[in-house]
Amino acid sequence: MKKGILILACLLVSVVGFGQDKNKKMTFEVNGKCEMCKMRIEKAALGVPGVKYASWDIPTHQLSLVVDERKTNSMKVKSAIAEVGHDTKELKATQEAYDAVHPCCKYREDNTDDAASHQKEND
Repeated sequence: MKKGILILACLLVSVVGFGQDKNKKMTFEVNGKCEMCKMRIEKAALGVPGVKYASWDIPTHQLSLVVDERKTNSMKVKSAIAEVGHDTKELKATQEAYDAVHPCCKYREDNTDDAASHQKEND
């Protein structure tokens, strides 16, 4: 009887161990300037299988994600973002992808962005 309870307890512990949360939060910088960039970046990130949440902050240029680590990783997300014309520290968008973004979204030409207007809205 004691052996049966011990085996049952071991099985229960192992099942609980496998049922642990597989979601991971991550944040990294993505270059962009405006609301159109925000929509493009978030859409690209959410298009990657395993990405459950994506939010890009205009003033800080930080992309916050919740991902299922079993299905994706940060490099897959960064690749998808580069494909739509936005740079990260690890991956740069091709010139063709960058040229395809709207003219107001050309973050490489100057260092301006809409951060100041968004700070005023949030204050």
